[in-house]
Amino acid sequence: MSRVSIQNITKLYPEGGGVKDFSVDIADGEFFAFLGHSGCGKTTTLRVIAGLETPDSGTVHFDDNDVTTLPPEQRNAAMVFQNYALFPHMNIFDNVAFGLKARKMPKNEIAPRVAEALELVKLDNLEKRRVTELSGGQQQRVALARAIAVHPDILLLDEPLSNLDAELRYSTRTQLAELQQRLGTTAIYVTHDQEEALTLAHRIAVMKDGVCHQIGTPDEILNAPATEFVEQFMARQKTILDSLKE
Repeated sequence: MSRVSIQNITKLYPEGGGVKDFSVDIADGEFFAFLGHSGCGKTTTLRVIAGLETPDSGTVHFDDNDVTTLPPEQRNAAMVFQNYALFPHMNIFDNVAFGLKARKMPKNEIAPRVAEALELVKLDNLEKRRVTELSGGQQQRVALARAIAVHPDILLLDEPLSNLDAELRYSTRTQLAELQQRLGTTAIYVTHDQEEALTLAHRIAVMKDGVCHQIGTPDEILNAPATEFVEQFMARQKTILDSLKE
């Protein structure tokens, strides 16, 4: 597990978009969410944390280590992508073992680590099945198992539930929250779904056009919006939750 400190990060693209002068400190073991519409800068920020993008300015620290210019493989962070990025020609075992093999883990240690990860996501005994034979929800859990198998200090999730239908998204969201709590791993989550962020995250950064409008707990975001945009963006979700209390 690690603390994450992002200080004055700017990453802009020639074609437009990115993130501007963003700072936040994320606690060890915290579940933190970036929330906003497409193009608001949330995925750019996640990719800077992962090492998949180099910021134009600013720094990224994991604990007391400056990782701003370190490549992804030296950060001990694992990322779950929106499209899962699984290998269709491999079975579940080989997909989950991929990161371990890339890190040159001894062969006799790989099988127990894969079994542990598959048990955590409730896919044990399916390791020989090909990913093309799986449902969307099962593929998402394979991607998650591959990420946690390497025992990352930081788990990065880029809209991992967006390709699932509403019912499956709800059940998988519950499983993800339970898993993060069980592992105690620092998790950083990107989503455009207000309900998802409010349900999963300890704190949320609400973003628009590359600018962070507010960082706060779900209660603060809903009931004490810092800007007019946050109030309008969360209005529908607040109405739904208020109606449930009546």
